[in-house]
Amino acid sequence: MCGRLNVIDDEFVQGLCVTLGIDLTMTPLVPNRFIRAASDVQIIREVDGQRVLQKARWWLLLEPSDTGFKPSQYTSFNTRCDKLNVPHSAGYSPFRTARCIIVAKGFGETEFESQGNKKVPKHYHDIIADKGAITFGGLYKEYIAKQSAEVNLGCSIITLPPHPKLAHFHSKSSPMMLPQDDTLDAWLDPDYQQVDSFNHLMHPRIRQDLIATEINKPNLHQPIGAPSVIPRDIM
Repeated sequence: MCGRLNVIDDEFVQGLCVTLGIDLTMTPLVPNRFIRAASDVQIIREVDGQRVLQKARWWLLLEPSDTGFKPSQYTSFNTRCDKLNVPHSAGYSPFRTARCIIVAKGFGETEFESQGNKKVPKHYHDIIADKGAITFGGLYKEYIAKQSAEVNLGCSIITLPPHPKLAHFHSKSSPMMLPQDDTLDAWLDPDYQQVDSFNHLMHPRIRQDLIATEINKPNLHQPIGAPSVIPRDIM
């Protein structure tokens, strides 16, 4: 999965946040159609039994800087699912005690091709939920500033093997899209460590109809092809 998220403040994104227990009058959504890796994103996590919507850097591994914390040299905006049960890997401990949800309208994918000795973009696509919003399965880590004791958060989205219906848009992986059912209660509970119960989530699933549109560039977002529907998987 490439590092782009679409978090528009529409009724479906708002409604999903409210369903998850977030009071948007206290912590409003910060809409951004083009969130790229290493930028700020909002995550939902559970703290002292309460679900909160908080700002996090979309990069799990951070390191101290003159202004607080910055992304480390190790790419970590995604965490591969096959690393979640590898001791000492970046996602091992967060998978057990620091899971989160990133609510979004959609995401962006880039497919690359080889030209000589380098990889160049072949095409860009924006993919959004049709009449809905997506709950991405994520992980987070806390970083506490020494002087101010301020808590900073880094996060990542878990990636799965490529889904056949999404392989044209990105052939290397697909994002974990969580079912919007009781699974979310266990996922957000930091005391729930029976991670074997999440094994069924490690297989790519499209849980709602999606709409994919080819665009010229992510920052310009100009459609260059007709939208196509990616139907949800039959559960």
